[in-house]
Amino acid sequence: MRTALVFSAEMAAYDFGAGHPLRPERVTRSVALMRACGLTDGMLEPVRPDVASDDELERVHAPGYIAAVKAASRGGEPAPGYGIGPGDNPAFPGMHEAAALVAGAGVLAMDLVQRTEYRRAFSVAGGLHHALADRAAGFCVYNDVAVAIATAIARDPALRVAYVDIDAHHGDGVQWAFYDEPRVLTVSVHQSGERLFPGTGFTNERGYADGTGSAVNVPLPAGATDACMRLAFDDVVAPAVRRFGPDVLVSQNGADSHWSDPLTMLRGTLGGYRSLVDAIARLAEEVCDGRLVAFGGGGYAWEHVVPRAWTMLAASLTRTALPGRLPERWLETHPVPGIVLPETLTEDVTPSAPDEDRLLTETRRTIDVVRSGPPFA
Repeated sequence: MRTALVFSAEMAAYDFGAGHPLRPERVTRSVALMRACGLTDGMLEPVRPDVASDDELERVHAPGYIAAVKAASRGGEPAPGYGIGPGDNPAFPGMHEAAALVAGAGVLAMDLVQRTEYRRAFSVAGGLHHALADRAAGFCVYNDVAVAIATAIARDPALRVAYVDIDAHHGDGVQWAFYDEPRVLTVSVHQSGERLFPGTGFTNERGYADGTGSAVNVPLPAGATDACMRLAFDDVVAPAVRRFGPDVLVSQNGADSHWSDPLTMLRGTLGGYRSLVDAIARLAEEVCDGRLVAFGGGGYAWEHVVPRAWTMLAASLTRTALPGRLPERWLETHPVPGIVLPETLTEDVTPSAPDEDRLLTETRRTIDVVRSGPPFA
């Protein structure tokens, strides 16, 4: 399956600094592993993006907010109220240009699929789904996913887009951007906001006005396993997308549902992750002739989890087989001395789940609530 990998080395400039959980290496090491596995020698074709224009950014973000990001990029004092400053989203030189490049990659990925140059595209540095119209949030400056979707439906007002988010955190920024938009379905499977940022994504968030029924959320209990996530996909995500009938499927594929992720409390595995991304790809084949735009997303075990997960995603998009063992040339270039990396794509040891029956019961109850409302009722 011919797939565009929308990426450039300059994307590593999206960097909040040493010690910040969102490391740019999660992206560069992932692309390096894809290359070492031979994916870019075949169906995964690198394509360089340009920065998103202000007009494109303003389809989602307020002009005053964009101006504040630009000022912070130049070393100015971050304006209060825009979410930029100490904490999750510290200002850094070139912040606007770096974030606009990620947004531009999303716009290009959508455009390539919309124009049918590629049936699939992967914006690996993207998936910054928390940024709001007038505020940075959750390590996200510009919401590249929302900008890409908004630009696509502006170009083709008849376009219908289904957005599926499997990040451990709720895809709040994308949901709110299209909460009253009937042409965009947003579906998010995530750890419940009762104990995790951003504190949203509950079952009663279903859309507003003309968009009623266009938002679907499956909040999972802390400790949820692969089986819980797959149940949510099979019983909620796939049926909702089939009913909606999109022209293109967009996915956010955060790898932070893994049991070792330091910021979340789910118990997913790499094998479960591969099963989910394969299911998304098959769903795209079923409902929209394979047209799929994939984004990266979260993932804070960046050394040993994210590169393997996103390489699996790239292989799924291209229908390419991967070696069982990681290439030596990739293992030998690990940037952090002293850390011992696994040598295989999947893991030999997975966490036990003695409480899985309880977790599945809680997940089924949540699914029943979701399916009792629009778009299912």
